[in-house]
This record gives sequence, C-alpha cells and structure tokens, in this order.
Amino acid sequence: MAQRHLDPPTDPTAGPAPIADALAGYLRAQATEFLRSLRQHRETGAVSGSEDSVDAARALRRSARRISGTLHTFRPLLDADWSEAMRPELAWLSGTLAREHAYAARLERLLLALHRLSGSAAFPAPPAGPAPRAQAAPDRGNLTVGAAKAGALLDRQLTLARTRAHSAALQALGSSRFHAVADSVAVLASEVPLTPAAATADLRPFAAAADERLCDAVSALPLVTAGHPYNAEALIHGLSPDTAPHPQDAPWHQVRLLLRLHRYAREALYGHGDTALPERGRELGEARVGVRLRSAGQALNRHRDAAEAAAAASSAARTPRIAPATAYALGVLHADQRHEVEAARFAFQQSWQKEAVGTP
Repeated sequence: MAQRHLDPPTDPTAGPAPIADALAGYLRAQATEFLRSLRQHRETGAVSGSEDSVDAARALRRSARRISGTLHTFRPLLDADWSEAMRPELAWLSGTLAREHAYAARLERLLLALHRLSGSAAFPAPPAGPAPRAQAAPDRGNLTVGAAKAGALLDRQLTLARTRAHSAALQALGSSRFHAVADSVAVLASEVPLTPAAATADLRPFAAAADERLCDAVSALPLVTAGHPYNAEALIHGLSPDTAPHPQDAPWHQVRLLLRLHRYAREALYGHGDTALPERGRELGEARVGVRLRSAGQALNRHRDAAEAAAAASSAARTPRIAPATAYALGVLHADQRHEVEAARFAFQQSWQKEAVGTP
C-alpha cells in the first residue's frame, strides 16, 4: 500500500480551504512569467549559448510545464475544451525548447566522466570549464587511448544534435502554432476559464489525488533493490543489439513526472515553495515538505540525466568502423553512467525514506 507521507506535517484542516481564487491566481502568475520570459528571449536575439537566452528559455519551459501540469491536476475545475487544447501545445513547446539544453548538458556530463575515468585531457574540454586533472594509472592504458576518440565522436554527434535542436526551437518560436499558444497564455494572464462549480470548490482533494498517484507509482518501484549500492541487473541490457530504452528506467521516469505534478499542485495551494517566505506555523511546515520534495526531485533528475547519457554512449558505441579502443572507452563510459543511475535511485530511496520517517 502506498505510504501517504507527503501530506502536510500539520493539521490539513487548519486554516481556510484553498478555493478557485488560489488556482486562478497561480495560473495568472505562471502565464505572466511565461510572457515575461518570452519577451526576454526575444530581446536576447535567441543567440545560441548566451547566458540571457539560456535563462529565458529555461524560465519559458518552467512556466509552460507548470501551466500544463496545473491544467492536468485541476482539469475538472477548468473549461474542458480550452484545457484539453492547451495542454498538448504547452507540452510540445516545453519539449522542443528543452532539447538544446539537454544535448549540451549530456555532452558536458559525458566528457567529464571520460576525463574522470581515463585521467586524460586528450579529448574536448566540457563547456563549463576544465575538470581537475588526474594522473593516468598504468592499467588505464587502453581506456586513455580510446578516450580521445570517444570524446571526439560524442562531441560531433551531440553538437550536431544540439545545433539541430536549436534550429528546431527557433523554427517553433516563429511558427503560427507557437503564436497561437502565446495568445492563449496572454488571455490566461488576465482571465482564467473556470467552471461555475469552481467558485467554491476546495482544491485539496485534487492535490490529494495527485499525491495518491505519486505514492502508488513509488510503491511499485523496486526500492529494496535501489537500497543496495550495486544492482547487477541494471547492466544486463547494456550494449545489447536492442536499442529500446532501458526497461528499468520507465517507472522511475514516470515517478519523476508525477512528483512534478504533485509539487505544482502544492504550489497552487500553498504558494511557490522556492520564493514564498513562510510567516506562520503551517507555512513553515509546507516549506519543510518543499525542501524534501526538491531533494527527491533532484535525485530523479540525476537519474534521468545519467540514463540518457548512458544511452548516448551506447548509441555512439554502435557507430560503424570505430576502433576497438574507442568502443572499449564508450563501453566503460556506458557502465559508469548506469552506475550513476543506480546511485541516483539510491539517493531517491534515502530521501523518500526520510520523508516517510520525518512526517507524522
């Protein structure tokens, strides 16, 4: 049975029930942030890699995710036709804008891992700056030889993917489809299409349902296996001919998405956990829960990043006619990232258990 340990650590009936005004205010705030980020993105000229452009795109994605997630959780309180039309468009926009950053972060992660594993700086330095150098041990000879070519191969493949993602994002932002999304968000910033029944509806049952879905998904995870530092089963599918996503990863990715929906629902009820300054005991309790939720979310983000990095190394290892030393380096890199996946699962398990123990 799912553990209901993410409920507020205080009396949930204390204070007035959050109603539609809180939901409308949250959606208007996110829509306003969306429009502000869009204006900032346009003012930067969408220069690839510039700090302002990256920050604006990240804020745009963040607002789009929150609007879409809130529409999903509280959909019975919103105009059905409008909500169902908006959600997939916001998901399309968020996904399109996320790819460029994802490819850049993946390349940086893999190059840093190659450097750490081989002790060699003979491959392209990651964009964030050089990592501390380590002396290559004698038994790392083959890995050091293949690291340079492995790094160069990954650099070519992921840089090309990032360039294409940047072009796709620019094309999307100039499309009529995006302008329709922006127009809908602009309307949302001033008017939220609530149903008549929403005026006096208590928001807490809808947030509780999101919590229930999250807890059910977590209860299906192999947390006992994740509690061990080494999960040999995670490497079985390694470099097999099957290019499908790793079969163990999907349930964890689903929990990550459900955890986001749960967090957004709490933000709609109790305010944005990253910016709200707690002033009362109930709000202090909410802030503590928010910290634990962010810790769990960060572990699942690392899980996703490591899983996708492992898949990129595996894909590169299948490149035709690469040297054996290059393939060997990529294989070691793949195994290293799968171990990072296991470490992230262990971190999530620890965070989850702390929440279970720490909440009355």
